[in-house]
Order: sequence, then structure tokens, then C-alpha cells
Amino acid sequence: MFAKPSPNRTTAAAEGDVVVLLIGMRVNHFWAVHQWVPVGAAMFRMLGELKKDKARGLLGHVLLTASPRTYYVVQYWESKEKLYAYAHSPAMFHHRAWAILNRKERKGKLRGHVGLWHETYIVPEGSYESIYADMPPFGLAAATGVLPLETRGRSAAERLGRRAKGGPAQQPARTGGGGEG
Repeated sequence: MFAKPSPNRTTAAAEGDVVVLLIGMRVNHFWAVHQWVPVGAAMFRMLGELKKDKARGLLGHVLLTASPRTYYVVQYWESKEKLYAYAHSPAMFHHRAWAILNRKERKGKLRGHVGLWHETYIVPEGSYESIYADMPPFGLAAATGVLPLETRGRSAAERLGRRAKGGPAQQPARTGGGGEG
């Protein structure tokens, strides 16, 4: 049931760009249970829907809390196109959930009781790295798999500069101060 920690240093087996979605809610009024419980329940329903159909593109997720009021999910996606397709598909629960929230918002029935937010990051290959020491697969590694750390480089700089095809990332040319330019 619980993953055992690896006694080694590992890194995520992610290849290519990494798509990370942070999405959450903030309970603004604890007494407005009828407003924020459905929002939290909708998130679990969407995660269940995505878990049933791996082709939709969700690789993995982590549930977190920032405070007694703020809860969020870190999601790792195959691509931004799959994330957008899920978000806009009329056949998926996300579409219906947003329609309900928008109707409540227009009627003034949601304002102030529960806050909603999301941030989406498209991280190009060579611009992310990870290290896990004495950890079970977690976060990006749980979503994409685990590799021995040495396969991606011994330093953060080596791991950050890695490119799957063509070797290390090319550093941008620097322009000198003074002279022509």
C-alpha cells in the first residue's frame, strides 16, 4: 500500500517538455460548506475521470494543502495539447463543472465563498531537473518513472542542460560588453 523508499539517489525519467498544472481552491468562508464542498468533490471526480482514461494525458498528480483554507493538486500532463483537449471537451466533467460555476458566478451565488485558481507551466526539456534521495517515487518521478541519478548527470547543471536527442543543451551565445553590438 505504501511505497518503499529507494536507498539510492534517483531522478525523474521525464523526456521532452514537462507540463505542470497547479489547480486549487481556497475556502473563504468555512460556514459556506454548500459552496466549497461541491468544488472539492468536482476535483476528485475529474481526477477519477482522468485516471480511468490514461489516453487523456494525465501522467500523475499530487494532492497538497497550503493551509487549512487552501487545497490544491499538482498535475503532470503528457502535453499541453492533451491538457487543453481535456479542459475544452464537452464530453468531460470539467466542461460541465465550469458551466455550473459560471452560472453561479453570474447569479452572484458564488462570490466570496470559495476562491479558485490554477497555474500552468510548460517547461522545456533541459530547463528542469530533479533529485530524490531515500524517497519513493514522488511528484514528477511518480508520474514519469525513476532513473538512477547518474544517468542524467551528477550535478544539477548537467541535469538541467540535458537534451534527449543531440546531447547536452547548447548555451546561448553571450554578447560582450563594449565593442560592436
